[in-house]
Amino acid sequence: MSVPSSDRPARLGALSGVLAGLLIGLPSFVEAFTGETAATSFFLALSPAFSLPLLAALHRRQVAVTGRFGETAYVANLVGLGLFGGAAYAANLVLFHFDDDVLEETLTGPTVPALIGSAVVFAVGCALFGAAMVRARVFPRVPSWSYATALPLFAFLIALPDSALTSALHIVVGATLAWLAAALWRAAGTPARPPGALMSPGRP
Repeated sequence: MSVPSSDRPARLGALSGVLAGLLIGLPSFVEAFTGETAATSFFLALSPAFSLPLLAALHRRQVAVTGRFGETAYVANLVGLGLFGGAAYAANLVLFHFDDDVLEETLTGPTVPALIGSAVVFAVGCALFGAAMVRARVFPRVPSWSYATALPLFAFLIALPDSALTSALHIVVGATLAWLAAALWRAAGTPARPPGALMSPGRP
């Protein structure tokens, strides 16, 4: 049976989200045993780009019940993901291949403050958008809470040396994205909650 045209953005966002989750989780699982490699860094660098369609589809699904707060959270998360995704791309595909001496010369001036600022905007955006998902109760609670907590933490711990903790956090983030993507896929084709449903009494 063909997918209604109105559901195609949700389906595409869900598929993109699964891919984003896999691109974070699987390389991080490998790095837990091998350490960071050029191959794992390559796949990690691509993940934020595939997270963008997922974010847009999640927002589209719940926008009717999240109101202005949800819209603000979405914009903040979108900007943060763009900034942080660019930083992650540069770190994994460019800076990874530099010698330590070259890195010390490169990370001068406004570069480090800019990277930190990107992480801050990303963390705030994820916390706000995760809170919007928790309030809306359109998606499962566990990945919604994980989005609001694990992703902001991920933004700051990613700069730490590789360890079991950072690998585990990468895997949690990947699983969160994949879980939300799966929930979005299942929801596609069913009516979204009408405006005002968030405040309706007696909802489960």
